[in-house]
Amino acid sequence: MAWSTSDIPQLDGRRAIVTGANGGLGLQTALELARRGAHVTLAVRDTGKGAEAVRRIEREVPGASLGVETLDLADQSSVQAFAEREDAEGHPLDLLVNNAGIMATPPRVTVDGFELQFGTNHLGHFALTGLLLDRLKAADAPRVVTISSVMHKVGSIDFDDLNWQHSYGPWKAYGRSKLSNLLFARELQARVDAAGVPLRSLSAHPGYSSTHLQTTGPGLSGGVLGTLNAWGGRIGNALIATKDSYGAQPTLYAATHPEVPGGSFVGPTRLGQTRGPIGTVQSNARGRDMAVASRLWDVSEELTGVSYGLAPVPAAA
Repeated sequence: MAWSTSDIPQLDGRRAIVTGANGGLGLQTALELARRGAHVTLAVRDTGKGAEAVRRIEREVPGASLGVETLDLADQSSVQAFAEREDAEGHPLDLLVNNAGIMATPPRVTVDGFELQFGTNHLGHFALTGLLLDRLKAADAPRVVTISSVMHKVGSIDFDDLNWQHSYGPWKAYGRSKLSNLLFARELQARVDAAGVPLRSLSAHPGYSSTHLQTTGPGLSGGVLGTLNAWGGRIGNALIATKDSYGAQPTLYAATHPEVPGGSFVGPTRLGQTRGPIGTVQSNARGRDMAVASRLWDVSEELTGVSYGLAPVPAAA
């Protein structure tokens, strides 16, 4: 039988953090985790929207165990402050869902000077996971789920121009950030395996799911182009996209399925990975290039200043 959210086991006593949980896939993920008894922290840039998301979840799950914390992944100091608050609490962390993201924005940079999509979608989550690694290690069977996209297929890693100082393209930059998410998840699994750390790192993608991403980022271009891009996103959401409740299922499968192996990529399994039962799926060859994944890891440590203390895995002979 096809997997569904009704197959999620009880999660009483488990603690989860979901980034970008105030709407879309993140909200649906937080809702279903809370429904199964997990304590869920909604890590969001806007705590007002986070509080509204809590109220929405509580209407469906009275008595849900929820919290809201400020986290701006485009600001490394915000990531550091969030992790310091988690360390001060001292609780084990069973599940980290690296869900938040931005899509196809015009050329902009983060507070720290990184290209906005690479800096937010990849470097923000890379730093967050590394800073929370001790909290994850303190849990019995921790997992990290990092959200990628079918758009990783248009991405490539150019180590000579990670910040897109030449020939910026909004969708190519988004593809690079999502390819980076996928490579990060696989390299994390390789390094924790080599270190004997019992952590499962997985990646997931929603197919084409209706969220605010398709309109917000492209609409930032402004003018006629921004208006056309935003309307294109709205039309796609209305005619083609699946509901966000379906789009969150790969994340939830990766986060809770008892037998899914670490290092797996999870998504819809039919119609070009856009529909059908949820399960493990294949990325393109770039998404499986572990030499690039290892180099990207080292560069990401240098750029963020966050060291995991995990040695690189020797290349296969």
